[in-house]
Amino acid sequence: MKIVKKLIPILDWLPNYNASYLSRDCIAGITVAIVLIPQGIAYALIAGLPPIYGLYAALVPQLMYAIFGSSRQVAIGPVAMDSLIVATGVSTLALTGSESYIAIAILLAFIVGIIQFLMGIFRLGFVVNFLSRPVITGFTSAVALTIGLNQFKNLLGVDFLQSDQIHLLVQDILAKLGSLHTKTTIIGLFACFVILVIRKLNKKIPSALIVVILGVISIKYFGVYFPDVSIVEDVPSGLPSFEIPELDIVLIRELLPIAFTLVLVGYLETISIGKTLEAKQDEYRIRPNQELVALGISNMVGSLFKAYPSASSFSRSAINAESGGKTGVSAIVSALLVIVTLLFLTPLFYHLPKAVLAAIIIVAVFNLVNIREARRLWTANNLDFWLLVATFLSTLIFGIEYGIFMGVGLSLIVLIFRTSRPYITELGKVPNSDFYRNKHRFNDVVIDPEILVFRFDAQLFYANSSYFRDKLEDMVAEKGAPLKLIVLDAESINRIDSTGVEMLKERIRFYKKQGITFYFAGVKGPVRDSLFRGGLLEEISLNEFFMRVNGAVHFYKTGDNINQVKYAQYIHQAYK
Repeated sequence: MKIVKKLIPILDWLPNYNASYLSRDCIAGITVAIVLIPQGIAYALIAGLPPIYGLYAALVPQLMYAIFGSSRQVAIGPVAMDSLIVATGVSTLALTGSESYIAIAILLAFIVGIIQFLMGIFRLGFVVNFLSRPVITGFTSAVALTIGLNQFKNLLGVDFLQSDQIHLLVQDILAKLGSLHTKTTIIGLFACFVILVIRKLNKKIPSALIVVILGVISIKYFGVYFPDVSIVEDVPSGLPSFEIPELDIVLIRELLPIAFTLVLVGYLETISIGKTLEAKQDEYRIRPNQELVALGISNMVGSLFKAYPSASSFSRSAINAESGGKTGVSAIVSALLVIVTLLFLTPLFYHLPKAVLAAIIIVAVFNLVNIREARRLWTANNLDFWLLVATFLSTLIFGIEYGIFMGVGLSLIVLIFRTSRPYITELGKVPNSDFYRNKHRFNDVVIDPEILVFRFDAQLFYANSSYFRDKLEDMVAEKGAPLKLIVLDAESINRIDSTGVEMLKERIRFYKKQGITFYFAGVKGPVRDSLFRGGLLEEISLNEFFMRVNGAVHFYKTGDNINQVKYAQYIHQAYK
């Protein structure tokens, strides 16, 4: 039963549901739905789909996540970033808005769901670790900017080019800016202004719903003053029917690159907001692999009910938590309101101007352009700053799909660079103590010309063993002829591979020929195991292993250290 509860988290929290949570969950669910419904319609337009498909994506995936998700506050549904990725990928295969386009978008959700589900089952959630925070920030900021510029078409009433490459967007916008539709522009900019003012006054006020209502009233009752303003028009009523997507192997093969992009982006979005909300409470913990399973089921089952790819929403998840949502009941309440809307309220959206939806999207996504993080990294970590900038620019210039893979590649390159060139330094003795510290940080430490004590702050393996050897040679050369003893402070080394062991054996033999002794201090048990299995004891004895640097130096100078004898005996017994 414990395993079943782990696989289906709702079975864990629902039987123990605290009745005092009900009112807060209901309020949170209603609040999220008020934001979700206009956003769903708006995001469907970004994806190149009819507005109703935004509501379909807000229904079944949300219910599935409430059952299988490990977070009780994350809000699942259509999101701007995923919608633009869908538009970017599917528009190359079919005409935007056509029946084949819709079918491909739904099939894409099914493929994304399968990949996410399999990754969760095979516990591949660790892949998110290969995307650093600067990469995520750069990618998110670039996509937000791209989404916002793509909405200028509806905001200004001009048929601008739709693209995920910013230079093409900006070029087309500048060329056609003089032909903007004045009345549409007035509505769009006024909606932006109202949303910004309301947010400044109180973020809990549903600004999106307010501008939707104002927009509908303006066109319905004062439409004569706003001729030729593009509106949503007919939004079909009724719940989505069950239908299995048509599986075309050739089409699936073509969709795989965009599907993997959606998998990675959707997972990052969910984990990012989930971890943020998790830190603010102590009732549950996010399980990355379960999140992949939940997202997979949400997208797979959602596609059977005409949903396009869904993920977690930063804004709606935050609203859910801020409104008092404690469990998945809030998601169920939100889904019920979407059902009511689909059955009875869709005719109300007929007169809704597309410029208002564009305003909702633009204000929402431009808040994701994180200039503050870039400024912080400029002073805190120069390499991370340029990693952010590189990801940001590559996503803007080459497009979303290439941007995310560029980010992964850059993250791996930085990881390799940092692990292949770790920090290594000479240590000196702190006066009147038994401690040894970095000579570059502590000016008063005592440096013995006969002894080189150094520390290596990383695992020692094939990628950095040459760097270890080269830096050691530099320090030995700096010491010169008086050097008689080398002591490696190995407390910071937590792993060593066969390449590292062979390099150490070679160095020990090399320095022996020069009359220089090599000692080890503070070697951890697992590292010592690897050293001994690798044959290090063929070059040195157990007497060259010490608990602390000070013991090694003392033993070298006096030859009398009872603690060293005991330590050597202890190691001998352990490996006898």
